Amino acid sequence: MFNFIITGILLILKILIIVVPLLISVAYFTLAERKILGAIQRRRGPNVIGTFGILQPLSDGLKLFVKEAIFPSNANKFIFKASPVVTFLISLMGYAIVPYDKYSVLADINLGILYLFAMSSLGIYGIIMSGWSSNSKYAFLGALRSTAQMVSYEVSIGFIIVIIAICAGSFNLSTIVESQQDIWYVFTFFPLWLMFFVTALAETNRHPFDLPEAEAELVSGYNVEYSAMGFALFSLGEYANMLLMSSFNVILFFGGWLPPFKILSFIPGSFWFGIKICFFVVLFVWMRAALPRYRYDQLMSLGWKVFLPLALTYLMLTFCALISFNMLPY
Repeated sequence: MFNFIITGILLILKILIIVVPLLISVAYFTLAERKILGAIQRRRGPNVIGTFGILQPLSDGLKLFVKEAIFPSNANKFIFKASPVVTFLISLMGYAIVPYDKYSVLADINLGILYLFAMSSLGIYGIIMSGWSSNSKYAFLGALRSTAQMVSYEVSIGFIIVIIAICAGSFNLSTIVESQQDIWYVFTFFPLWLMFFVTALAETNRHPFDLPEAEAELVSGYNVEYSAMGFALFSLGEYANMLLMSSFNVILFFGGWLPPFKILSFIPGSFWFGIKICFFVVLFVWMRAALPRYRYDQLMSLGWKVFLPLALTYLMLTFCALISFNMLPY
């Protein structure tokens, strides 16, 4: 009994060690986004609350926390309240198997890549629940768009993951990172990484694929009826998903915690992992500032007519090449 209690306490501490820095990172991701957008648009961005606006995320969080939550009169109250919680919790669950360093991982499971793929896909359920339960046409249209959008790129992203798993010889994320010690997969599979990054933008509903919450057409999309903590949880879930997809990119294509040169291997791997995540954060924000929004039919066409045939062709070519040169891992 005593050992069971100790194991439970240690597990809770490990979860807190991951979740608390993650929530702080998500909060300051919003500040970084507003600062970078401000710099691109030649303005200052948040600079009033704290030095250089450093306390702005805490102020925004406190404001949303103390606001009164308003519920639509005809909404399904239980599902309406549960949707942001579901979205937020699913976005956190993916981090359980992310390896930040060689031995810094909560659960190093053999099917880690499939678990991460599943968690990144399950986030759609919170959006569907919110769109349906709000009893609002705008929210429901946003949820429908998000569902159709997910179906169009999930097949392609699945093929890309299979290609990487075949080359690494494992579905374990740590093994995939260690298989890139000689060369990162972004150099050998650059077109695949481009496809994966574009699908990651669509996965997280970010520019230029933010169609489920297109303010010019749907006011605010699936979360149009939310306020206070419901809106805050949706925002936290969205930014946590962006960090999760950035981690996915880093692990599959950019060598995870591995340094760019072996001579720099004395620096802790978690430092390199963090630097690569920051690169993707800037890339996500730059995409929002630089690109116009795609039309809905253009996204569907890109997913089904371009990415799916390319990913399938790449899978067949990779498989044939590995068999021809007797390099297929066992």
